[in-house]
Amino acid sequence: MSEEREAPGPLASSSAGLGAEVGQEEVPGGAGPARLLLLPSDSDGPPKKRLRSEAEPGSVRLEERLYSVLCCAVCLDLPKASVYQCTNGHLMCAGCFIHLLADARLKEEQATCPNCRCEISKSLCCRNLAVEKAISELPSDCGFCLKQFPRSLLERHKKEECQDRVTQCKYKRIGCPWQGPYHELTVHESECCHPTKTGNELMEILDEMDQTHKKEMQLYNSIFSLLSFEKIGYTEVQFRPYRTDDFITRLYYETPRFTVLNQTWVLKARVNDSERNPNLSCKRTLSFQLILKSKVNSPMECSFLLLKGPYDDVKIHPVIYQFVFTNENNETEYVPLPIIDSVECNKLLAAKNINLRLFIFQIQK
Repeated sequence: MSEEREAPGPLASSSAGLGAEVGQEEVPGGAGPARLLLLPSDSDGPPKKRLRSEAEPGSVRLEERLYSVLCCAVCLDLPKASVYQCTNGHLMCAGCFIHLLADARLKEEQATCPNCRCEISKSLCCRNLAVEKAISELPSDCGFCLKQFPRSLLERHKKEECQDRVTQCKYKRIGCPWQGPYHELTVHESECCHPTKTGNELMEILDEMDQTHKKEMQLYNSIFSLLSFEKIGYTEVQFRPYRTDDFITRLYYETPRFTVLNQTWVLKARVNDSERNPNLSCKRTLSFQLILKSKVNSPMECSFLLLKGPYDDVKIHPVIYQFVFTNENNETEYVPLPIIDSVECNKLLAAKNINLRLFIFQIQK
């Protein structure tokens, strides 16, 4: 006689086909198939099972997904202004784009996209207005109150509406140094001690402020004085990039010869005072020298300054330099081009040529 055996129940069959059957279980709420996590049990029985649902793409916020899609390929941050794209569509913020072009100029190489290595330049790349508009609508945190606003409205909120924005006391003009959140301004101004100071105390404060203002006005007064000179000349100058003949070539700039005040001149410029590898430095500077090419019968004392050209947006603080030109001493020392920071310097280096305006004032004895 053959023994009759009972058919295996659901528990027995589930242990045999664990991977096939349990793998099809659904996570409550329709989140898709779940992953099984097997835990050791206290007895010799089968391991305990615990469901662990995988993160679905839909669970990540749309803003976070767009952030990774629209960020700059170089700094991996969302662009704050213009957005440029290479011929294959990879995005770069304006600062990184200009920096890539400036680095390529310093290394005498062709600038390339950091993603696909295609060539980039101001003529090959274009702005992506659709991405710029999309970024302007993405939310961003206010640095003062930490609330979120669309980027297009954030600047106005921080300047005019935020109750936590940093503001100054209205008595700053008489020396009050207080700075604090806007919502505390009314209380501070009602308790500020500066309106009750004596005349002598206020005079000391105002004297210090006058000294600072005097230095700022000195430049403008000097310019107005120079404008009264009899012989004044100015011209647009274009610095063109060249390379030295050294074993390790260095970038320098030079203008074609030009005529001002019936004399022939040339301007030269160099980067970071011709240091060996300016491309490795985060700080970028330009310095220039003025060279008199024609012969003069007597010493020629001149004041000169460089300003931005009519079609450039580079920020230059005017500085007046002075030199006495003779046939034996016809070159000035290299003097700093007074651009405000390295970002502005990169703008100049990224350009095909540097276009500025030169003023020369001849001092009559």
